Amino acid sequence: MRILVLGGAGYIGSHAVHQLITQGYDVTVVDNLVTGHKQAIHAQAHFYEGDIRDKAFLSHVFEKEHIDAVMHFAAFSLVGESVTDPMKYFNNNVYGAQILLETMNQFQVNYLIFSSTAATYGEPKRIPISEDDDTLPTNPYGESKLIMEKMIRWNANATDLKYVALRYFNVAGAHREGLIGEDHSPETHLIPIVLQTALGQRDYITIFGDDYPTKDGTCIRDYVHVEDLVDAHIKALQYLLDGGDNEVFNLGSNNGFSVNEIIDTAEKVTQRSIKRVIGPRREGDPSTLIAASEKAKEVLGWLPQRTNIETIIQDAWKWHSNNPKGWEE
Repeated sequence: MRILVLGGAGYIGSHAVHQLITQGYDVTVVDNLVTGHKQAIHAQAHFYEGDIRDKAFLSHVFEKEHIDAVMHFAAFSLVGESVTDPMKYFNNNVYGAQILLETMNQFQVNYLIFSSTAATYGEPKRIPISEDDDTLPTNPYGESKLIMEKMIRWNANATDLKYVALRYFNVAGAHREGLIGEDHSPETHLIPIVLQTALGQRDYITIFGDDYPTKDGTCIRDYVHVEDLVDAHIKALQYLLDGGDNEVFNLGSNNGFSVNEIIDTAEKVTQRSIKRVIGPRREGDPSTLIAASEKAKEVLGWLPQRTNIETIIQDAWKWHSNNPKGWEE
């Protein structure tokens, strides 16, 4: 079976490619390498460099590769940037989804696993957050993903498309053997920034606000290991192949950790002191995001294995300490 992984040179996409190939799937990768890294792509994947907004390019890939299903990770995902440059996000994320859906319709490719986000919920009214809760994004990134979900749903209503949308909470960690990991430029995710500080690449880490209504005043997030996350994608694909209905699932650990708790755990794992400085809140940051993931466990049979926050940071530290300059090396 040939799976097209869009954004397969990125952090989550590259882990998906590795797991899919390990499990015997044929994999084609499309990535424009704007944020992805060619070195992260598995050697056995068929790689096409290009942009999914280029319909002629994408049609060529579909025509040549005989795609059976798509996993879509190709989207911009920086909350702060989306607030200052919203049209960049709507063009890349929403228009990119339109071209993808048109191309899938044209070539009658009817299975889609979509990388969505907890940012679709906005500031939650209750914790943990379930799939039935209101979707009121507080930033253009979350809004763009919600629009993409709606586009996919309406398209599925009009065609034979079958889909699963997976709303991630905070993805972290790395391949357990250190083969691939997280490398963004600029880096905005908390755990890599904390580990860069431990490596001496930053003098300190800025905590964006310590006056939130949480146990220590810093934001609380739910962290899911990237390998567990990818396992849910593969299970979602099998669920559709087995005749499952179109669905939306949360993916998280059902546990929340504050920014200070993450830094404390990183100090324990790295055995290094990590200086922290308090800065102002970031616009669009909800105080607490914790998932209710029971639905994915019950329906997909998803059983995350690496849920301990210390394990997640240990795996990330293995990658960062062995690759201090990321994929530049």
